Amino acid sequence: MGIGDQAKNLTKQPTMKRTALRSISVSTRPGRKSQGWLFAGPLTLAVALGRSGIKADKREGDGGTPRGRFRPVRLWWRADRLPRPRTLLPVRRIGLDDAWCEDPHDRRYNQAFRRSANEPGDRLRRADGLYDMIIEIDHNTRPRVAGRGSAVFIHVARPGFGPTAGCVALRPRDLKILLGRMNSKTRILIQS
Repeated sequence: MGIGDQAKNLTKQPTMKRTALRSISVSTRPGRKSQGWLFAGPLTLAVALGRSGIKADKREGDGGTPRGRFRPVRLWWRADRLPRPRTLLPVRRIGLDDAWCEDPHDRRYNQAFRRSANEPGDRLRRADGLYDMIIEIDHNTRPRVAGRGSAVFIHVARPGFGPTAGCVALRPRDLKILLGRMNSKTRILIQS
């Protein structure tokens, strides 16, 4: 039984009430540092993590998912692909020019910006669907420290839960379930 089959069985639990979650936690799956579990109330959901697993000393480009306590900031979503997901979080549509600055030398580091055609940055509008729904979290924001990691999101997983660059990724159905229960006060604990 693979990780997807296990998660399917685990999500066939009683329906959760529509109150916001106070906290969710993410931890590594034993023996697989780039896969893990997300615990949200009575649900246990399979997740993909960074290729380097969960790291306490997150650095730009290290492939690690940062360990720590975070809060969700907003949902970014592709209105041209999906109806607006039900959520208690603030919502922003992903536009054609929306990007995220990953350059530690740029004053916009670890922030969203409007990207011109020849500017570097992680485009939020992707062809592969991984960013069709993105939960922005407050990793490395207060204060922003150059080189301590940028663009750490909760987003859609690759098929087979392939590793991320440092984000937490879920299958689309599970991400929608989670979105329906999160608000700005929900705390996200990522631990090894």
